[in-house]
Amino acid sequence: MRELTYYVAVSLDGYIAGPNGEFDAFLAEGDHMEPIWERYRGTAPTRLAEAVGFSVADGPFDTVLMGWNTYAVGLPDHHLPNPYEHLRQIVFSRSHEAPAGSGGVRFTDSDPVETVRALKQEEGKGIWLCGGGALAAVLADEIDRLALKINPVMLGDGVPLFGPRAYAPQPWQRTGTQAFGSGVILAEYARS
Repeated sequence: MRELTYYVAVSLDGYIAGPNGEFDAFLAEGDHMEPIWERYRGTAPTRLAEAVGFSVADGPFDTVLMGWNTYAVGLPDHHLPNPYEHLRQIVFSRSHEAPAGSGGVRFTDSDPVETVRALKQEEGKGIWLCGGGALAAVLADEIDRLALKINPVMLGDGVPLFGPRAYAPQPWQRTGTQAFGSGVILAEYARS
């Protein structure tokens, strides 16, 4: 069965973006970039990866899931209406229409939990949840693995790693930790 991995950059105080979706405080250069890319190849927008010489082939995922706010980061200034051309892309939204040029992206208002359960039954590689926090909260019980790029910065406010959800402690098992000179730590967990 396929697994759902929530792979995301996060601040020391638990935010995946600033209050308005800002993510420029996260380190985009440093000794962590290449090793993490090798582990999670294909997790950058296709055109950006190619521009810096990173191959998007042979990564661990063939499907990426995101909420509208995560998807909208590429609009309009970044001109990325079809950001992960090399992956099957599913954007969950109840109120937004597909923008022009987004032909490779599936927009849906279907139940994320039911969608993920159906995807897990299909043949293929892993499923990547790239954001956001509200969608992660809805899918928390379906997430099989966490891969957190912990950045050495505190944001103070913003989009939490997981949006509000009922108090229900869930144990996780650490499967790997790698610290880099840049201060970034890759912390990986599997559901216990």
